[in-house]
Amino acid sequence: MNSDLLIPTAVAGFVLVACALWFVRRNSGPSVTRSVMRRMARPDLVLEGGITKTDSRRSTGREFLSWLYRLNLLQRLEENLWQAGIYARIADILLVILLMFTAGLFAGEAFTGKLLVSLPIAVAMASLPIIYIRVRRQRRLKAFAKQLPYALDLIKSSLEAGHTLLRGLQVVVSEFADPIGTEFRSAIEQSRLGLPLPRALEEMLKRVPQDDLRLLVVAVRVQAEVGSSLAIILGRLSEIVRTRQRLQQQIKALTAQSKMSGILVGFLPIVMLAAFSVIQPSYTNTLFFDPTGQKILEVAAVLDILAFLSIRKLLKVKY
Repeated sequence: MNSDLLIPTAVAGFVLVACALWFVRRNSGPSVTRSVMRRMARPDLVLEGGITKTDSRRSTGREFLSWLYRLNLLQRLEENLWQAGIYARIADILLVILLMFTAGLFAGEAFTGKLLVSLPIAVAMASLPIIYIRVRRQRRLKAFAKQLPYALDLIKSSLEAGHTLLRGLQVVVSEFADPIGTEFRSAIEQSRLGLPLPRALEEMLKRVPQDDLRLLVVAVRVQAEVGSSLAIILGRLSEIVRTRQRLQQQIKALTAQSKMSGILVGFLPIVMLAAFSVIQPSYTNTLFFDPTGQKILEVAAVLDILAFLSIRKLLKVKY
């Protein structure tokens, strides 16, 4: 690319990124949060500017979004947003992804001038919002799992004191912060709107796909159908959840050394290449400036990434 176009393209990319951040900030206000919370409380409610499963009448401009939703792409993205605690509209998130993709494409063209290099950069930039959503989702689910045993103990104490289950959930809402307080508050709001409490907990399980929470939902359904002592069930359930969490921590401790070895194996070629480039540049000039060396470097980068992903896949323990 001509050097005269470097500054304009860089400025254009910066403006696109700034617009993306502005859209995220604009759509994270309380009005958007209340709108999404109403949709979470009433799944069949069709709101202006929203996309729901039951919305079959769409305008021509939303046919593409409707097609994506039928492929479960937007549905999964929307569920990830709720699980991450980000209450924004799908259209705004898609706009941010598009802006990030365009900014990455401009930046790649400005610095490399090659389309084959600019496209991976653009895809990497576009994936940053999705990666942020996934990371925030994982952190929120982990925080929910840590709070759940204490919430079960509190509900058990409330039941033993003679209160109802709904009152116990209200105590949890008043005592715990996000995420468990927010999710139980949504379940209580759904119950107040006429949804049975076991069904409201099942809806909460969709927003928080935790195996420990699934045990709570099953316990509440059994108590509602059979009429057993829910306080005893919750006490036993709290012990099971703590045992599962201890087992998970033990697995992490046992696989920590192997994970660190995989990280070292993955980054060692990059570190050695950078070190030789500084200490003895003549050793690496062929890789960077010769066409054959560049191809070898690209193949090595792909193989290194595949090796890193393979080691990570092998170290995932399912139990």
